[in-house]
Amino acid sequence: MKNIQYILLLILMLFSSKEILAQKDSIALQRKARKLLREGNELYNKKQYTDASVAYQKSLGQNTKYGKASYNLGNALYQNKNYKEAVPQYELTAQTAKDKFTKAEAYHNIGNAMMEQKQYQPAVDAYKNSLRNNPNDDETRYNLAVAQKLLDKEKQDNKDNKDNKDNKDKRTKTTKIKIRRTETIRTKRIKTKIKKTKTRKIKARKTRIKILKITRIKTNQNLSHNKEK
Repeated sequence: MKNIQYILLLILMLFSSKEILAQKDSIALQRKARKLLREGNELYNKKQYTDASVAYQKSLGQNTKYGKASYNLGNALYQNKNYKEAVPQYELTAQTAKDKFTKAEAYHNIGNAMMEQKQYQPAVDAYKNSLRNNPNDDETRYNLAVAQKLLDKEKQDNKDNKDNKDNKDKRTKTTKIKIRRTETIRTKRIKTKIKKTKTRKIKARKTRIKILKITRIKTNQNLSHNKEK
């Protein structure tokens, strides 16, 4: 009986020691991740965005769920004009953020990245998501208005182009019919003169729109400057 108790005690101690070591390793990784984040922030503030991106990626390598590192990596990629690569980082922040303010900042920057790629519909959706989390953000509301105008213009231009193509196809079909009829007439009445027909060019309707400049990228103070708790 005593032997059994002794064995159980040894097993319990073994599992406890493993758990303690795992916790220590986790804490060590988190500290290393924070250190790499600080290095990235210093490089970012010096506008060394490529080196900053590397530091943030190393930080995420130590802690894949480190929201501050993913957000700041998105900012560094954005500043380097890698807009497509920046979006997934902001999306990760939006999904994992616990407070609405951080979610709003992430969605705002997704909207900015989409605007830079001239993807106006996703930009409109992102700005709307940002406002759902922070309805009082005037910058996001302004950017939403710009994105919506550009989206409306894009839709109108596509419609005009389609109408012009349809009209062109219709004119081509009419011309072919007239030529066939003329040839038939010529075979029967050689002396009949062929009248030239002029087709009017259809002018594409121009839609004027004032192009407004979108507001700057948002850099959340708590994330960009890494105020540790």
